Amino acid sequence: MIRVESLTKVFRRPHTFSGPLGPLRTLLTRRYDERTAVDGVSFEISAGEIVGYLGPNGAGKSTTVKMLTGILTPTSGLIEVDGRVPWRDREANARAVGVVFGQRSQLWWDLPLIDSLRLVGDLYDVPAARFTGSLRRMCDLLGLDDFLQTPVRQLSLGQRMRGDLAAAMLYDPPILYLDEPTVGLDVMAKQAVREFIAETNRLGRTTVVLTTHDLADVEALCERIILIDKGRVLYDGGIDDLVTAYAPPRRLVVELADDETRTFEIAAGRPIPELIAQVAAEHPIRDLSIREPDLESVITRIYAESER
Repeated sequence: MIRVESLTKVFRRPHTFSGPLGPLRTLLTRRYDERTAVDGVSFEISAGEIVGYLGPNGAGKSTTVKMLTGILTPTSGLIEVDGRVPWRDREANARAVGVVFGQRSQLWWDLPLIDSLRLVGDLYDVPAARFTGSLRRMCDLLGLDDFLQTPVRQLSLGQRMRGDLAAAMLYDPPILYLDEPTVGLDVMAKQAVREFIAETNRLGRTTVVLTTHDLADVEALCERIILIDKGRVLYDGGIDDLVTAYAPPRRLVVELADDETRTFEIAAGRPIPELIAQVAAEHPIRDLSIREPDLESVITRIYAESER
C-alpha cells in the first residue's frame, strides 16, 4: 500500500550573517543554509497494517507524513501510495487518504460540526445515501450526536479531535495518517480515539500510519513500529522483537524489614525463585516486586545509544 525508498528532504533557506543592524540575508551571494529533515528513509507498509512511526521532536516524522500526503515534495527518493506518486497526483492521492494533525483542525471554526462534515462530503463528492450511512457510523463509533449542532470553536479538545477523525474517514479512504491524534486529551478521550482507530482498521482494513509521543497509543494499537531519529530509521519491526533485542534487564526490588530497599538485576536465564531464595537467606524480606522493562524504557535506551 505504501512504498518508500531512499526518501530525503532537505530544507534550504538564505544564509544570514550578523550586520550592524542585526541579522541580514545574503541576497546577492546566493548562499544557503541546509537542514536535512529526512535522510534516506526506506520502508514498506502493507494494506491493513497499523504502524507506529516514532521519534523525538525534530526526528523527521511530520515531514515524512507531509511527503506521504503530497503536501511536500521530496528532495530525492521514491514514494508510492496506493500506486500513486503523492506530489505528482495530489488530488487523486488526497481522495485516497485521510489525515489528522493533532494540533491543527480541518473543521470550519465558526460552523456547527455537522455543517463541517457536510462540506467535507461535498468536497469529496460523497453521494447523499453514502454520506448518511458514513455519518451514522461515525456518530456511533465516536459518540458525535451530543455535539453535532455545536460550533467547532465551542467544542472541547476531545470533541474536536473526534470531529476531525470523522471528517478524515467520512469518505472511506483506504489509508489514514494520524499525527499526534491524542496530544492534550484526557484519559477518556484518548481511549475513545484508540477504540475508533482499532475499529476502523478492523472493519475496513484501513491502513494506519500513527505518529505519537504517547507510547500507550502504540502499545494499544500497533504490532509494528518504525523508529526514526535525525531523519534516519533506527529500527523497523515488531514491538515484541524490539523489547527482546533492546530491553534493559528485569529487576527484583526488595523491601527489607529495616525499611531499606534493595534492587537486584536479574541476569538472563537465571531462575527468579533462585535469586529470591538467595536474597531471603541473607536478609529479612518485608515485600518484593519484579520490574519488567516497558516500551518507553526500551525506546529511551535506543535513542540514548543513538546520541552516543
